[in-house]
Amino acid sequence: MAEKLEKRVILGTAGHIDHGKTTLVKALTGIDTDRLKEEKERGITIELGFAHLTLPSGVRLGIIDVPGHERFVKNMVAGASGIDLVALVVAADEGVMPQTREHLEICELLGVKAGLVVVTKKDLVEEDWLELVKEDIAEALKGTFLEGAPMVAVSATTGEGLDELISLLDGLVKKVPARPAKGPFRLPVDRVFTIKGFGTVVTGTALSGKLKIGDEVIIYPREHVSRIRRIQVHGEDRDEALAGQRTALNLQGIEKEEVERGDVVAKPGTLRPSLILDVSIRYLSSAPRPFKHNTRVRLHIGTSEVLGRVFIFGKDKIEPGEEAFAQLRLEEPVVCWRGDHFVLRSYSPMVTIGGGVVLNPVAGRRKRSQRRQVEELKLLREASIEDVILYHLRQAEEMGLPEEEIALRVSLFSDDLAKIMERLIEKGQVKEISFENKKLYMAREIYDQIKKEILNRLKKFHEKFPLKPGLTKEELRQRLPSGLDARAFEKMLEELIAKGKVVQEEKFIRLSSHKIVLAEEQEAIKRKLEDIFLKAGVTPPDKDEVIVSFKENAPVAQEIFSLLLQEGKLVKLRDGLVFHADVVEDVKNKVISFLKENQEMAVGDFKKLLGGASRKYTIPLLEYLDHQKVTIRVGDKRVLRKG
Repeated sequence: MAEKLEKRVILGTAGHIDHGKTTLVKALTGIDTDRLKEEKERGITIELGFAHLTLPSGVRLGIIDVPGHERFVKNMVAGASGIDLVALVVAADEGVMPQTREHLEICELLGVKAGLVVVTKKDLVEEDWLELVKEDIAEALKGTFLEGAPMVAVSATTGEGLDELISLLDGLVKKVPARPAKGPFRLPVDRVFTIKGFGTVVTGTALSGKLKIGDEVIIYPREHVSRIRRIQVHGEDRDEALAGQRTALNLQGIEKEEVERGDVVAKPGTLRPSLILDVSIRYLSSAPRPFKHNTRVRLHIGTSEVLGRVFIFGKDKIEPGEEAFAQLRLEEPVVCWRGDHFVLRSYSPMVTIGGGVVLNPVAGRRKRSQRRQVEELKLLREASIEDVILYHLRQAEEMGLPEEEIALRVSLFSDDLAKIMERLIEKGQVKEISFENKKLYMAREIYDQIKKEILNRLKKFHEKFPLKPGLTKEELRQRLPSGLDARAFEKMLEELIAKGKVVQEEKFIRLSSHKIVLAEEQEAIKRKLEDIFLKAGVTPPDKDEVIVSFKENAPVAQEIFSLLLQEGKLVKLRDGLVFHADVVEDVKNKVISFLKENQEMAVGDFKKLLGGASRKYTIPLLEYLDHQKVTIRVGDKRVLRKG
């Protein structure tokens, strides 16, 4: 049965170890989220726990219970990556503690915007002490996203305050923006296990889109292909999973060892593994010392943790409380979208030091020596989506970008991206080249500049070789930027021809203004060359000897000889033999007449037809007639080709 409720909200707990997060969740939902034997024995949460609660408004609230111990902060980050609201849990008998502050910073770095404070263990302290703790908490929350947030004191043991907590949660979920179910489905995996008879199951919070049973998915970054066999939401079988739901997916054809926490289940073509991310970083004001360029860190993004280094641009270090632009160069690939939040923890000791936002999820290496890098990264962070797309197209220069590449760089897909591209095309900022059900886009100014370059290259060629009719398509393309797509080049030529600026004659491209004009002396050489080959008939001379015979005018004779070939007045056959076109035409007509009368022709017949010419000339001529589809060889004889 499909999800009927419009609102899909995930609440995450946060707070210091032993402040009663798991006990609170159990008191609210009746679900014990500590499922591991070690958790039961030690009395602490180690792994993520999951529960759900139906609020008075009917909204099904998914709950992620996170560990509070400093050794398991990475598990906490994995759980916090998909939450809409946070319940910051502070024990009344201890107050604000180190992990209280670190968990709050992590939630802020991950872009969590709302939540409330739950003061637990109310039954263990006097009212005066409770008020002092509340004041201490309020002071600690100043300047954070939870400043002024609702605060409620409860006792999971007696049940006091739980009704008020549920009422506050119900009010908060009404203000949480609904996650749109449109767009590609994406689910970072936070748990993997097997169920006998069903196989591999992964769980996580669906960040976007929807997924149905039978849909094909890719498990990134290893790019294993699978299909969805079964879907559960909050432990109930469903036909589909929607953004904002705690979801379990039964993967077809995937072994448990082929997927792990940190992987992402998504629709094909919507993610690409990357070792480099362009990012904006915020270094925490609580950090003990400046952050230096090229420092090794632990990146937490989605549910994954990977090692990498931070390459800072515009400065050599970041002071506590400062922001900077950087690249994360990673030791293992990750998959993410533009706009995703992440957390950075120091390599050793493992403490949270900052975080930020992804600006380009499939970046290339940037050079720190180039001053423009900061301005470019600032544009990626602050500009409109249209300007970000234009930036990527300008960076691609003459290569342009296919539709799917733009989608990956700006994390917009299908209709959402198509509408923006249509606007850019209408505004004359982007050129679309369509072919074979695919689309290539170029920045309009680059497209127009290359068209100008085509005209300029032809102009220079005509100036240097005034006696040549033009360039072939391939010769012309080789004179243009090397990355130019062949289909974009064809489109440019079509437009220039349609506007009458360029002419294509047979295989040659020339400017429409270009005409071959021979001087009187050149005309005389041209007539003489033609006359030599015409008079020679079917036994033409060696062309190099003919050119040399013009002595000091040999270079000009060579150019005019090439012109005669290009004009089709001379015809080059194999072995370098050159015949006058009228001679070849006469031979063709004689052969056609002979075959119409005799039906077939042997080599000897052809030699007689040409007045006894040697095989040096007759064989190339016969092969030429075959190639021109005048004759066809049958055994050792020729017949007229039909049709």
